[in-house]
Amino acid sequence: MRIRIATRKSGLALWQARHVAERLERLPSVEGVELVPMTTRGDRQLDRALFEIGGKGLFIKELEAALQEGRADVAVHSMKDVPAEMPEGFLVAAVLERGDPFDALVTRDGGGLDALPAGAVVGTSSLRRQAQLKALRPDLVTRPLRGNVESRLAKLDAGEFDAIVLACAGLERLGLGDRVAERLAPERVLPACAQGVIGVECLAASSAVRECLAALDHDCTRRTTAAERALTRYLGATCEAPVAGFATSDGERLALEALVAAPDGTTVLRERADGTAADPDALGRTVAERLLARGAARFLHAPGAR
Repeated sequence: MRIRIATRKSGLALWQARHVAERLERLPSVEGVELVPMTTRGDRQLDRALFEIGGKGLFIKELEAALQEGRADVAVHSMKDVPAEMPEGFLVAAVLERGDPFDALVTRDGGGLDALPAGAVVGTSSLRRQAQLKALRPDLVTRPLRGNVESRLAKLDAGEFDAIVLACAGLERLGLGDRVAERLAPERVLPACAQGVIGVECLAASSAVRECLAALDHDCTRRTTAAERALTRYLGATCEAPVAGFATSDGERLALEALVAAPDGTTVLRERADGTAADPDALGRTVAERLLARGAARFLHAPGAR
């Protein structure tokens, strides 16, 4: 069979789609793979924050429409952009082995977070990153930063910011790992749920496509991702809320650390629990309930975190 892959047109999205295509082309049942690049509303409308125009789901909906209309067979996503509740009739049939899950601080001079001068301007449109940076360095000034990886780096290099925060995985996949000034450890900045994970979506009814994608699925990554996405779902949080979660596995057990924070960093609620790898959903629910019991809901619906 031939498989058509719907993908966004950014350099990182195309890298991820080509990576999936290479994996699919190795399968004896796949005769060929074609990329179907698309520009989504989230890519076109860069003058406003994502939460103001519909959230990260804007990167997903138009690719899903391509699946539904028969213009593509699968869609490749960064899983941190995929809403925790999948629309009826769609499923993520494969998650690939996770890349580096952590955030990267990028500076012009290569200095780390502690070396930034007082009042330094840091570019990020993520409330999760903003809240944790403010908790560590209340003196920092955070300003919105959108666009693809290359355009964000160009704004930094042009002097619009003293530092920016990007995902380590994205930089590494684009061959830009040398731009990482500091790989932010999870003790300092906990990553977004499912950060570093590539997911492949298809129609639930497409049994032949699902069978092909099953060969790409990485079991450990699926379980840790499921725990992190369950956390988001039980919190009732969107992809834009100041929520972080990171799960690890030793094979039989899962551990999940998570936080919900005030966007200004004045309050950071952290919780951690472990559970059986066979039930990642229960682990996500346990941690979510603990956070909600401590009042996390008030930050999930704060201005800019809806």
